[in-house]
Amino acid sequence: MANPSSLWHTAGRVAQSTGRSLATPSLTSQSTARFSTSAHLCKRKRRATNRDNNPNRGVSSIYRSGPREPLSMSDIPLPRPREFTPKVEVDKDHGLWGFFPQPGTCLMTPEETEKYGRSWTAEELRRKGWEDLHKLWWQCCRERNMLSTSIKELKRSKLGFGQSELEQRDLTVQATMRNIKAVLTERYYTWEDAQAVAATDPEIDLQAVDGSAYNPGSYVDEFEANEDAWAGKKDTLPDAPEFDDPAKEETKAEKKLQS
Repeated sequence: MANPSSLWHTAGRVAQSTGRSLATPSLTSQSTARFSTSAHLCKRKRRATNRDNNPNRGVSSIYRSGPREPLSMSDIPLPRPREFTPKVEVDKDHGLWGFFPQPGTCLMTPEETEKYGRSWTAEELRRKGWEDLHKLWWQCCRERNMLSTSIKELKRSKLGFGQSELEQRDLTVQATMRNIKAVLTERYYTWEDAQAVAATDPEIDLQAVDGSAYNPGSYVDEFEANEDAWAGKKDTLPDAPEFDDPAKEETKAEKKLQS
């Protein structure tokens, strides 16, 4: 019996001489690939080159697209950070809360946005003192800061309500501040006029250091002289005549008739 290896070599020489292949059609039409159940071999292999010879085509760090092909770690969930909110004690009376409608509130409700009053008129402000005008001015500044914060937040969040009402409210606050400036300007002009008049008055010393700027010397002397004159006249005047009381006369007449 012939050896199988010798038969194979003999068949190979015959095929070379005739120019025909001994491979069957099933072997030439099918191809096999390596298969493995391990994790790193099951994943698809990255091609060495693409059509434009760029292995990183489609991978973008700007758009965070990630790799084009899954990797061995793609199915492993990434660790998530722990949901931890630090407890920070915030003062309820902190000054920065003045930029918001209320402590802990970012925006006003639509009903609160529409409710606001009118501006102060100049006639009303003329009756106020300096301390009241000073407090009202800084209250208006605080209100404008709050309105500016609310308008910026509405633009950022694009809620679609309240912006026109807040802008109109801001104009109302600005009108009050203009009237405060007008009243203070009137008082300043009045003070300048009074200072000019006092400079020409001989009884007023604007350069006094001890605070006694008003020295009404001639008026006091004249008043005391008049008092002395009236005191001397009282001693020389005759006594006033006594007049009868009509009520007493009537009672006397009634008693005489009854008797």
